Amino acid sequence: MSDMTSTADAPRPPGRPRSVRADEAIIEATLDLLAEGSTTEAISIEAIAARAGVGKATIYRRWPGKGALLHDALRTLKGSPPQPTGASVRDDLLLLVGAVGHHIDSRAARIMPCLVPEVNRTPEQYQLYQSIIEPRRELMREVLRRGVRSGELRADLDVEVAMAMLTGPMLVQRMLRWHPGLDEATLPERLVDAVLDGLRPR
Repeated sequence: MSDMTSTADAPRPPGRPRSVRADEAIIEATLDLLAEGSTTEAISIEAIAARAGVGKATIYRRWPGKGALLHDALRTLKGSPPQPTGASVRDDLLLLVGAVGHHIDSRAARIMPCLVPEVNRTPEQYQLYQSIIEPRRELMREVLRRGVRSGELRADLDVEVAMAMLTGPMLVQRMLRWHPGLDEATLPERLVDAVLDGLRPR
């Protein structure tokens, strides 16, 4: 019996429709295996298929290979990034910095730190990481550029360095719990305000 589903009497495009349930089961199986300690290198399509209760062919009909599946699984884990409102550079930076290293899914606390040593192990792992992070960087990049255009930030601002200054401390604190005396609830505001002091026009 096919694991694909369809709605009776509804018009169908050519070919067999994708099953949302199967998609979700495959993504969940991938994240579960990563949370249990499988590395991105060691995890296999066979193991994912067995955990999801589908055949390997079902996975390959959806993703061309393991890299594409891992990309979608990790993007699902991180969720959608917050969207800046454009009200002010400070408010938008608070929104974006507050989301750095923050995950709703409890599996992220077990998965994300384990990915750090894997990122530079192979070009493929590094590219996987960059493909997930770059869209989020671009959101912050555009907020900073807008601040330069509006005069809220210095005209000679180094946008890339400013992003590193804003996101680096937040990421280290949330992933490594670097300083137990820092309150994560107030850290984004303290961090943004401290960095903005050096980014505003003199």
